[in-house]
Amino acid sequence: MNGPSSRIFMLPDPTHVNEISPQQCKAILSENSSVLFLDCREAHEYAYCRIEGSMLVPLSQFAGMAESQFPNKETACIIYCHHGVRSLNATFYLREQGYANVFSMHGGIELWSLDIDPSVPRY
Repeated sequence: MNGPSSRIFMLPDPTHVNEISPQQCKAILSENSSVLFLDCREAHEYAYCRIEGSMLVPLSQFAGMAESQFPNKETACIIYCHHGVRSLNATFYLREQGYANVFSMHGGIELWSLDIDPSVPRY
C-alpha cells in the first residue's frame, strides 16, 4: 500500500456492519491505498506469516498504540487476526473510542489464505 491520501474513504455503514469478508477486503484495498490495514495478532504470529501491506498493532498493546498510529478518527481501517475474534474485539474497542470507519475482516488470515492467497501460510 502507498501512503494515505487526503481523501476520506468510507467503508460499509458501520451502524449495520462490523465485519467484511476477505473478498470485500481485497477489493477495498485494491481500490484505495488510504485504508489502513492492521494485523492485531502478536509479533511471533506476524513474523510467521502476514498479509502484504498490513501493519502490526498487537491486540495486547492495542489500547493507546492504535490511537497514536492513526489519530484521525475518520480514517478507514480494516483489522484482521488469525480467525477474526481478536480483530472484532479491536474493532469494537476503536468504535468505543469514536472511530466509526473501522471493520474486522471475517475469518482472519486463515480465511484469507483459503479464499484469496494460498501462498500465505496457515497455522
